[in-house]
Amino acid sequence: MAHLRSRRRLALAVPVVLSLTASLGFLPSAASAAPSTTTTATAQTAEGPELAYVVNTRTDHHTITSVQKAIAAAGGSIVVTYDKIGVIVVHSANPDFAKTLRAVRGVQSAGATRTAPLTAAGTTDEGAAQYLTKAEAAKITARSTASGEEPLEADQWDLRAIGADKAAKINPGSRDVTVAVIDTGVDDTHPDLAPNFSASQSANCVGGKADTSYGAWRPAVPEHYHGTHVAGEIAAARNGIGVAGVAPNVKVAGIKVADPVSELFYPESVVCAFVFAADHGVEVTNNSYYVDPWLYNCMDDPDQRAIVDAVNRAQLYAQRKGTLNLASAGNSNDDLDSHALVDDSSPDDSTAVTRTVDPHECFDVPTQLPGVVTVSATGVTNAKSYYSSYGDGVIDIAAPGGDKYKIPDTPSKNGRILSTMPNNQYGFLQGTSMASPHAAGVAALLKSTHPWATPAQLQALLKAQADNPGCPTDPYDGNGDGVVDATCVGGKRVNGFYGFGIVNALRAVK
Repeated sequence: MAHLRSRRRLALAVPVVLSLTASLGFLPSAASAAPSTTTTATAQTAEGPELAYVVNTRTDHHTITSVQKAIAAAGGSIVVTYDKIGVIVVHSANPDFAKTLRAVRGVQSAGATRTAPLTAAGTTDEGAAQYLTKAEAAKITARSTASGEEPLEADQWDLRAIGADKAAKINPGSRDVTVAVIDTGVDDTHPDLAPNFSASQSANCVGGKADTSYGAWRPAVPEHYHGTHVAGEIAAARNGIGVAGVAPNVKVAGIKVADPVSELFYPESVVCAFVFAADHGVEVTNNSYYVDPWLYNCMDDPDQRAIVDAVNRAQLYAQRKGTLNLASAGNSNDDLDSHALVDDSSPDDSTAVTRTVDPHECFDVPTQLPGVVTVSATGVTNAKSYYSSYGDGVIDIAAPGGDKYKIPDTPSKNGRILSTMPNNQYGFLQGTSMASPHAAGVAALLKSTHPWATPAQLQALLKAQADNPGCPTDPYDGNGDGVVDATCVGGKRVNGFYGFGIVNALRAVK
């Protein structure tokens, strides 16, 4: 599971705010980005391993038609064309395909979206999730029942930390609001998710083209539990069965983008997901991952630049259609406002190389894209989680993501986040992957309270209702080993650990 903010690491992730429109050129607006799927014939060219590509063009019909012909001439087979944002997904075995297309009139960027051929890859261990046993569940249920809560809610310290338990009594969220979980898939048969699941806004976008056949959005195997856990944090129903979500009455959708074998989130799949969410009326998306195969996409590399361009066009399209996008900050405990970070994990679909990158010039996608809300993680004491990346001017808000070193007064004494898992199970995970859905749930409550708010207004409301602890007065030692692990820069109102502060669900509904 190489790119989850929760794994990649275990429910762990990385980001930075920038304006990409100038560097990437004009990114077109449009009323609909519904794709066409005409496949062009493949010309005779040099043969190499078949790779996937994104070709980004101007959006007029003449240019797209001309580029499609050039793709065929260069030995490319079109998977899907998103006409309104000028993104064409292509497969080709021509080793010179991207170079050839970059020289075509009307092409603004083109590049490979992976470094390995289109063949099955081995799975990557994310680290062990901690499943809840029947005995543990019984212990939690006894305490929850005495408090009049959901059966497992006594272990959900995270809900109480942001006032979500009290908020649910005032406004549990509107049925007119949907949060789409762009992830490994969502098990909508889980009894805590089924009441709020929106099948009509769900799809499988793996490969770049949406499959809306029934159940296509579900995880390929139960071990791909990440998206189901995220969905429960957002919108598990208060139905007397298990856990509760931050916004237990809003709808939740699943848009699967994870490769069924490797669990990698390739760019063409994420492009499809943002466009699908926008065109199906989704108000909020949660993105607890980074786009593979590069942890950071450097703009001086033509392939990585094309990835940034394609995904940015799609997420900006979603914003223009009224969708607020949130993403996790990452689990590397990196200062994302620094000028030199070591990336030794990219590319993660072949042989990684160690490189030093400047996150102001090499971007974590989609986290660092303009208008995306970047979320850092906190534990039960409201301190920054030991793993959470941070950065002054980068982090927008913070939310509970769990911290195994900070032990809550709960039946399980577990500082991680308890939520839904496939096959009617429950389990604990920690990471900025878990922080982002808490913030997405609060965003859904804000949208429920302010139904006409635009994505920009929702982001402003998220920041306005947040509680900021301010930078810690003592040196930050996240794991308690006596070594200073991070330095917080900024003031009480805005700083590198918390952005504008920790989300507050109760304040959101008031």
